[in-house]
Amino acid sequence: PSRRPTDGRYGENPNRLQHYYQYQVIIKPSPPDLQELYLGSLEAIGMDMALHDIRFVEDDWESPTLGAWGLGWEVWCDGMEVSQFTYFQQVGGHDCHPVSGELTYGLERLAMYVLGVDHVMDMPFNDPQTEIPLTYGDVFLQTEQEYARWNFDVANTEMLLKHFEDAEAECKAILNQPAQDPKTGKAIVMAHPAYDQCIKASHLFNLLDARGVISVTERQAYIGRVRALAKQCADAFVQTPAGGAVS
Repeated sequence: PSRRPTDGRYGENPNRLQHYYQYQVIIKPSPPDLQELYLGSLEAIGMDMALHDIRFVEDDWESPTLGAWGLGWEVWCDGMEVSQFTYFQQVGGHDCHPVSGELTYGLERLAMYVLGVDHVMDMPFNDPQTEIPLTYGDVFLQTEQEYARWNFDVANTEMLLKHFEDAEAECKAILNQPAQDPKTGKAIVMAHPAYDQCIKASHLFNLLDARGVISVTERQAYIGRVRALAKQCADAFVQTPAGGAVS
């Protein structure tokens, strides 16, 4: 599941949500036929390529808060973005060696085409022939409406600001804690718990942005603070065995 507070439309937009599902695929190293593999995956889920206009629209991806970017394209189906196709160049301020291929599938939008519906809330959520058939709207509409109101109109901005400060401080504290492995005497690196706090800070920034309380100059400062956390987490991760460090 993904959250993008500023994309909320109170459940009224047919294809835009503040909470939605993505399927993300990383292929490393990136194969030369990645585009063909992607198109084949659409056919595998039941999309008839002869009935749809699939276009790759140049759109290099970037996440300033996470210090990540890549060269790539938006994938449009009949004029609506359904996927992001990216060759990752950098993550957390670290260059990717080798470059990784990343495919992000927008599951709701793709499902709308496969199921032949025009509004995301009308998609069947279970078997339509079952005793109690449910739609996507039966399950998610009220949640979408409530969160849109909270994201845009109600969320306590003073509390969000404090939570941002707390997440930032906790991320730094985790990365700087002095614990050592009693067997090796080496510092214990806890990159993943720290990254959890980094992601919390990023989401809190997005909520503050949705509430409209961050000025243009403040926005850049907040992005810089989250990016600094992401880089510190990445720096810590590459010191671990999973990050490629030699024991």
